[in-house]
Amino acid sequence: MSMYRQLWLAIILSTVLASVGSLLASTLSSRAYLNEQLRMKNADNASVLALSLNQKNIDAVELELIVTALFDRGYYENISIINPEGKKLVERVAEPERASVPKWFIQLFPISSFPGQAQISNGWKQVGTISIVTQSGFAYQALWDSSCKMLAAIGLAGLISGYLGTRILRRLKRPLDTVIEQANALSERRFVTTPESDVPELRKLTVAMNASVNLLKSMFAEEASRLDALQREANTDAITNLANRSHFMARLQVMIEEEHTATGSLILMRLANFSQLNQQLGREKTDSLLRTIGGQLTDSLSGLQEGFAARLNGSDFAILCRESNAEPLATALLKRIQDTVNAVAKNSFTICVGYGEFNFGISSGKLLSQVDSAVASVESTGISGTYRALPLDITQAPKTKEEWTNLIQQALQQDKVKLALFPVVDFQQNIVHQESALRLMFDDIWFAAGRFLPVAERLGLSTQLDLAAMNLGLNELRKNPSLAGVAVNLSALSIRDTTFRAAVQTLLKTNPELCKRLWLEIPENGVFNHLDAFRIFEQIVHPYGCKIGFKHAGHQLSRMNLIHDIKLDYLKIDASFIRNIDANASNQAFIKGMANILNRIDIQVFAEGVRSAEEMAALTNLGIAGATGVGVVAR
Repeated sequence: MSMYRQLWLAIILSTVLASVGSLLASTLSSRAYLNEQLRMKNADNASVLALSLNQKNIDAVELELIVTALFDRGYYENISIINPEGKKLVERVAEPERASVPKWFIQLFPISSFPGQAQISNGWKQVGTISIVTQSGFAYQALWDSSCKMLAAIGLAGLISGYLGTRILRRLKRPLDTVIEQANALSERRFVTTPESDVPELRKLTVAMNASVNLLKSMFAEEASRLDALQREANTDAITNLANRSHFMARLQVMIEEEHTATGSLILMRLANFSQLNQQLGREKTDSLLRTIGGQLTDSLSGLQEGFAARLNGSDFAILCRESNAEPLATALLKRIQDTVNAVAKNSFTICVGYGEFNFGISSGKLLSQVDSAVASVESTGISGTYRALPLDITQAPKTKEEWTNLIQQALQQDKVKLALFPVVDFQQNIVHQESALRLMFDDIWFAAGRFLPVAERLGLSTQLDLAAMNLGLNELRKNPSLAGVAVNLSALSIRDTTFRAAVQTLLKTNPELCKRLWLEIPENGVFNHLDAFRIFEQIVHPYGCKIGFKHAGHQLSRMNLIHDIKLDYLKIDASFIRNIDANASNQAFIKGMANILNRIDIQVFAEGVRSAEEMAALTNLGIAGATGVGVVAR
């Protein structure tokens, strides 16, 4: 039995016992009072009647008439006169009374009407003894009425005390429930604090719980910061704090292979005659200039979707972002860097900037070659400037927004949509779940998500595509009960949409038996950009048993403390950290540390984009749960 019920039962029992005791004491007291009143009334009546008869010289007949007249008034149960020899001269006995008082009450609380007696004399001669017993019916009625009123008063008092007791218990129960919720949150890997209770004893409990939660949060934050620093040390240039070449190449390859992202741009910048600049300024000033340039490149990323800057070698820098028009950024960057270099150099040095856009399906080698050719075109002129690489359009892709809208809507209406499934396996080659990617058919050709999702997001169609993907994922689970699970990728823009969230809730309600095998994942960057929306979405999804996680994770580990109150089930490390990990000890240490702290709070960690058996082998002892990519093998 719960403590709340026990306290409530204790209040009820104490109230009932107090009420019964009060009622019993009141009833017994009233009965004793009525008994005494009847005794006194009988004695007084007998004395008055005897006194009146003493003043008369009456015979037996007259005595009987007087007693009969007195008895017929109806207030007496028995009147009798006995002579000195013990013979009854007169006796009148009334019939049993008919009262409205219950018999059980009369039997439970009997009232004894003691006879009142007095001597009748004629002068000095004793005539007899008169005995009078008054009827007790009115006394029972009075006692019954008094008990009923007392019971009503006690009942009302009991209701009031019950109401007050309930209010008090609720006041006590509220902080207890809050602490219980806090404890449950800890078991679900969520770190939440609660307001301190107004009750002194419970305040100590909430303070202790909050202190424990804050300690865990600080430990988690410190470990995350340490790992973030380790990741930066492994993947950044020591002088500029930009990404180094190896990390840039891994990130570039991941960005052009990612199906669920928008069109991107690549900007390459070269400081021509860098060796002469180095000789002119000296090492310290050159390093200071490079640090300034690195800071300016970092500042230029503000407001860019998935902005990423790197130093490729001594004189070459790069920027990657999810922007479809890189020209304004390239022009602004040229002017800013030119001013910076000219401010410290005696001679004018050439700044060469080349840029180009890319879509899903372009090879990284072709993209780099095209943009590098644009840089070379500027460098050949000997004048600082920008140059756009030749367009890298994908064949068979629609050209206008109207074409895209018509094709996407037509594919959805005609059910020309399917999921491509890719296994996520553990290190025993068992399938943990299937990761899905959306496909649409345009003119009898199946298009990968990277070719239509970016445009769909700009056209506001991503919610329809995400709902279609969820329906297809649930259908896969329904058709194949042996399937361990299906992971559906959702756009961060979709989870912001209240209509989409309501549709997801309806979909989950109608398929409760499938929800426990449904995995929902959102890009890490999108989650932190729309944290409030993700928090609401998580509260909707988790009660149905769905698993929820991050894709492309690891770039913002230091911000994980922002989601301490959210129940996260799993996390997929971005492929840029996995690429060539067999030869990258620093990234191995980073992933092992991240898996260690996440596993302690029961968050599964998976690797994305494994391309070779060597990479898979390197991941085996890093504490992660599994991996996905073309390099994994499933049973």
